[in-house]
Amino acid sequence: MNFALSELHQEIDANVRKVCAGFSDEYWTECEEQSRFPQEFYAAMATAGWLGITMPEELGGSGLGVTEAAVMMHAVTSSGGAYSAASTLHINLFGPHSIVVHGTPEQKRRWLVPLIKGEQKACFGVTEPDAGLDTTSISTLATRVPGGYRVTGRKLWTSTGQVADKILLLARTTPKVDCAKPTEGMSLFYTDLDRSKIEVRRIKKMGRNAVDSNAVFIDDLFIEEADRIGEEGRGFHYLLDSLNPERILVGIESVGLARDAIRRGANYARERIVFGRPIGQNQGIQHPLAECWTQTEAAYWMCLRAAWLYDQGLPCGAEANAAKLLSARAAFDSSTRAVLTHGGMGYAREYQVERLFRESILPRIAPVTEQMILSFIAERVLDLPKSY
Repeated sequence: MNFALSELHQEIDANVRKVCAGFSDEYWTECEEQSRFPQEFYAAMATAGWLGITMPEELGGSGLGVTEAAVMMHAVTSSGGAYSAASTLHINLFGPHSIVVHGTPEQKRRWLVPLIKGEQKACFGVTEPDAGLDTTSISTLATRVPGGYRVTGRKLWTSTGQVADKILLLARTTPKVDCAKPTEGMSLFYTDLDRSKIEVRRIKKMGRNAVDSNAVFIDDLFIEEADRIGEEGRGFHYLLDSLNPERILVGIESVGLARDAIRRGANYARERIVFGRPIGQNQGIQHPLAECWTQTEAAYWMCLRAAWLYDQGLPCGAEANAAKLLSARAAFDSSTRAVLTHGGMGYAREYQVERLFRESILPRIAPVTEQMILSFIAERVLDLPKSY
C-alpha cells in the first residue's frame, strides 16, 4: 500500500503547473467577464502535449490512465483557473473514451489525432430538456436513410458548443417503446457540428462563463454511417465506459478548486490585520479553514483510489461516485469559507474567491446529482431496494 505520488505523477504535476503559471488571475477574470473561451490556455496545453494524456500513443497521445489525468486536472484547477480552466480541457479526457474503446482504426485516426493536436474541439450532446438524468428517455431521433441517418432533436447544457468543430451525439435509432429494454435503441455518433443544421444558443449562467453552455437545436442533420461509433443501438452502453472516469475527473477538479480556495483564504487570514492582530490568529477563522482542509484531503484520496481501481480494471462505481460527492461538497464548503474569511472583500472580484464560489456549485449538480449518487450507493453497496 503506497500513498505517495510516483515520480511520473510528480513530473506531471510540476510540468502542468508550469503551463498554468503563465495564466494569471487577471487572465481568468478577463475570460470570465468577457465570456471568452480561454483559447490561449487551450493552445498552451495542446502545445505541451497535455490534450492527449489518455489517448493512444500511436495517435500522438501519451497512453496514460485516469490516475495520470486526475493528477493533471488537479494541477490545473488548483493553479487558479478552477472550472474555467478544467472545462476547457475536460471533454478531451473522458468524452472520446468511447471512440478509443469502440471506434475503428480509421475513426480513431480521423477523429482523435486532431483533438490531440488541438486542431479541433468537440462538444458533448447527451442531456435533453425533457429527459434530464433519465438518459433512456431522450427523444432526439436518428432515422435511417441511404448512406446514413437524418437526425432531429434538442440537447441542453452542451458545453463548448460555441467553439466546437465536432459533436459527440447520442440519439435514438429505435423509439423507446419499441425496445425490449429502455437502455437499448440508442446510438452514438461523432460528426461535424454543421451550423446550417444545428443552432447553438448560449445559456446565460451563474459562473464558469469563460466556457459556454448551450441549448442545441438539431433540424434534419445528415450523419454518414461512417460517423456512427460501434453498433447501432449500443450507444448507451458505450457511454457507460466514460461515466466513472468523468465522475473521478470532476471530483479531482473539485478538490483542486477547494485547495485553491483554502490557500487564498489562509493567505488573506495571515495578512489581514484587524484590532492589531492578523485575523488568522483567531480560532473562529482558523478552525473552519482547518476543517475544510480535512474534508478536502479525504476527498482527494478517494478520487485517487477510484482512479487507481479504474486503471487496474477493477469495479469502481461506488468509489467514483463517492469521490465526486465528497469532492463537490469540499469545493463548495471551502470556497464559501474563503469568501467568509475575506469578509466584505470576498464579495469583490479582485480577490477571486467569489469566482471560485460561483463555480463550486457546478459539481454539486453535474454531471449527476448528489441524490442519484446516494441512491446508487444505497442500492449497489448497501443492498437496499431500488428507489426509482
